[in-house]
Amino acid sequence: MNHTHAIQAPALRGMPPAAEVGLWVFIGMASSLFLLFIAAYLMRMDGGDWTAIVLPWQLWLSTASLVAGSVAMQGAAVAARRGRTAATWRALLAGGLLALVFVAVQLWGWGELQSRMVSATGNPAASFFYLLTAVHGLHVLGGLAAWGYTQRHLHARADPSGDALRIALCARYWHFLLAVWLLVLATLTGITPEVVRYICGSPAGV
Repeated sequence: MNHTHAIQAPALRGMPPAAEVGLWVFIGMASSLFLLFIAAYLMRMDGGDWTAIVLPWQLWLSTASLVAGSVAMQGAAVAARRGRTAATWRALLAGGLLALVFVAVQLWGWGELQSRMVSATGNPAASFFYLLTAVHGLHVLGGLAAWGYTQRHLHARADPSGDALRIALCARYWHFLLAVWLLVLATLTGITPEVVRYICGSPAGV
């Protein structure tokens, strides 16, 4: 397809667009939600029935895909700002597809745990793993819905001046998804009950 229209960056002087403000508000609310979940994870970790699970190796593959997707989406935002339409199309498509790969690989990792008989019930460590990854996955799916909306507008070629803003907001949300996932992954892999007890000053078994 030959896309002849040039993507134009909207003027952002004065008050920011409502969509930009709305995204920041949503990011703030979602960040609070994840921090609450992580706080609950840390508090629950010191329970006597907590049994650490071996995380599926697929998490590292999914992390790599999300990093690549964030880089691609940033490339799309930069290309759109510079009016490079073809580069924008390619990078935006790559960013969305890599997010889809992330979701697929996460589900693959769930399947790996299920094959080891690690279910969401009976072990709070497993329950929190499924909870944290599921909530993050839902946020990724929400981002993919926005990505699809942006793709549709680009195909319609009806609002070139708004395309750059929509792509920039997608890129910002992709960066947020990556930052949250890295925090979740660091929590799952780097924090143990011993670390929690050390930080809280609690003796073992209390």
